Amino acid sequence: MSAMEYANLHVPAEQLCFVEELGEFCLETALSFQPNNLISPNEDGILMQRLMQIESELMDFNSTHEESVVNGDLLTEDNCQRKGNSLYHLLLEGAKAIEAENRPLASDMISKLNYLLSERENGDDPLSRLAIFFTQALLCKITNAPLLLREPVSTVTNKTMSAFQMLQELSPYVKFAHFTANQAILEASKDDSAVHIVDFDIMEGIQWPPLMVDLTVRKDACVRITAIVWDPQNESVVEHTGRRLKEFADSINLPFVFDWIVMEKEDDIDCIQVGHTLIANCMTHQLHTPNRGLSLVNTFLGGIAKLSPKRFVLVEEELYNFDKLPSMSFVEFFSEALQHYSAVSESLMSSFCGGYRLGLRVIENEFLGNKILDGVRNYPCEMEEKRLWEDGLPSLKGFRPIHMSSCNISQAQFLVGLFNVGFWVQREKCRLALCWKSRPLMTASVWVPISNSM
Repeated sequence: MSAMEYANLHVPAEQLCFVEELGEFCLETALSFQPNNLISPNEDGILMQRLMQIESELMDFNSTHEESVVNGDLLTEDNCQRKGNSLYHLLLEGAKAIEAENRPLASDMISKLNYLLSERENGDDPLSRLAIFFTQALLCKITNAPLLLREPVSTVTNKTMSAFQMLQELSPYVKFAHFTANQAILEASKDDSAVHIVDFDIMEGIQWPPLMVDLTVRKDACVRITAIVWDPQNESVVEHTGRRLKEFADSINLPFVFDWIVMEKEDDIDCIQVGHTLIANCMTHQLHTPNRGLSLVNTFLGGIAKLSPKRFVLVEEELYNFDKLPSMSFVEFFSEALQHYSAVSESLMSSFCGGYRLGLRVIENEFLGNKILDGVRNYPCEMEEKRLWEDGLPSLKGFRPIHMSSCNISQAQFLVGLFNVGFWVQREKCRLALCWKSRPLMTASVWVPISNSM
């Protein structure tokens, strides 16, 4: 069954529950095509007709609202000065005071920020809302307070799922990550019928139905997914995800096995029995996922290295790029976070124009605010704490990056091109980056064990 045939199938109402609960992945499935489709796209007229229809609809949407977001609000020094206030300066001064352990000065900066923000039309604009999140993060940093009655990103509510669905359909963030990773997995396992994926953070499992559909074209195909559970309290959520994935696999007659392990140390992964082509999938610091600390990623990598996977697929938010993150001071990270999330906010404004403005507020409250609060609050300031970060990801030293295929690059460029013109794909060495204007926001890379001769 091809991806397009799947997209056009009549699915019984009871099976559509999976689509409704996991985020309407049909567009992903319709766009997830095999390498030969990219090389000779005209061979599949139906596919190209559908893709052009989607592209036309999205281009019409973008052209209608593009003018309203060209000069979007960014939390940059120039923009703040143009607006006649000192938000940028006060935020940076607050971060510097915290790094210097000058609590009175930090508290003074936060008080001034609160006053300025209260005067700015109740903070009802993107610039002010971003500044509010960063101000709350500074307050949490100096008081070591909990995240101010905000639910953790890992808590799945109806509002969270609605926000995720909007994020997935109106911006390229989710699709870029999932498509690029899935294409790398398909290529790595092209000669194999049985695939075993170890997933660092499965969440609701949105990534996997499109891959399952693509694998059904292979003779005797079967899939096994092992989910890593970092908090034992989330076992029931992961188990529910597994049941839903199994129901979907059964609906397309794909043999499927789902299991999970609670991982607290590298040796916990030893219980995984490796009998098929093994792929490690690691999505870190995505806009819609919880922040996972460097130590958790390193534990995962250390354990996975023992299993010698055929591929290690890594998709990371550029702000948390593991190559540069360990060398950054708290102030440097804070300044970088201001620029990064300003670009994210502007890109979301471009995607949630007109009648979708309320959707933007939901995205900000459910995802963006939590990412800022978590990131700033947990980034180390003190030297003793900072030393734990200095070596970066030592376990990644057992892997080497490989170049993305031309197919994967073309697919990413085509997909991102369906959205606002400000989005584009940057190819740099062995990485693909989703960019907004001049700034990379998310990067994808594929790694193999150094001992692997491929």
